[in-house]
Amino acid sequence: MIEISGLTKNYGKIRAVDNLSLSIKSGEVFGLLGPNGAGKTTTIKLLTTLSRPDSGSCSIDAVDVVKNPLEIKEKIGVVPQENNLDRELTAQENLLIYGMLHRVSDRERKISEALKMVGLWDRKDSVVSGFSGGMKRRLLIARALLPEPSVLFLDEPSIGLDPQIRRQMWEVIRKTRIDGRTVVITTHYIEEAEALCDRVCILFKGKLIALDTPNDLKSSVGEYIVEFIDAEGRLVQDICKSRDEAHEIAKQKKSSVTIRNSNLEDVFIQLTGGRIE
Repeated sequence: MIEISGLTKNYGKIRAVDNLSLSIKSGEVFGLLGPNGAGKTTTIKLLTTLSRPDSGSCSIDAVDVVKNPLEIKEKIGVVPQENNLDRELTAQENLLIYGMLHRVSDRERKISEALKMVGLWDRKDSVVSGFSGGMKRRLLIARALLPEPSVLFLDEPSIGLDPQIRRQMWEVIRKTRIDGRTVVITTHYIEEAEALCDRVCILFKGKLIALDTPNDLKSSVGEYIVEFIDAEGRLVQDICKSRDEAHEIAKQKKSSVTIRNSNLEDVFIQLTGGRIE
């Protein structure tokens, strides 16, 4: 579905994306995970024709993104980080104008279906300026789905939302997989990547440092984490392959010990020495 080969993008002396190569399968939810500045948003911009690479190539459905930007735009829907809805219009009016600009056929039916899918049908006549942050994010997703794209790109879809609203957003994202649609998400939320993604690409300073399913990535470093405070008051973490190993290590510690399942941040720490923030 999506093929990326040697993709590189520089902003002056800063290399935002560094020789990135990967494949994204049709119908999967694929996550680009990493801290701020890892290259996630730049990668999305390159894939959605908003920026041109300095070298390398990328294609969607065997169509070259750089050489055929108009054809690519017909295949994709994009939910940006920034809220660029018209605040003075209603939810339905926002979608109507977008549908007209993109020459969406059978607009009324598709608008009603999109609003119902994201749970905003009862607010279709409400002005967007009165919407909460979560409602605006859901409306952005509805707008992106209007042309019925084969690929949906979501750049930090739940950024700035509280945990409860974030989970509501996840349910909306899960619904977008209908009809075999491919979904590409950028996020720095560990829990979001684990909850939504079939596979995760971990980026750091523009480079791909790991790529696999969330479970296999966690298994690669260890299933369990033993946490305790050392004599100098520092939090120490031991990674264990099994629960029995974790319990044996815990028995040897004099301070209070916590045993938990590993997560994708543990993978990131093992690979980079830093945290995802």
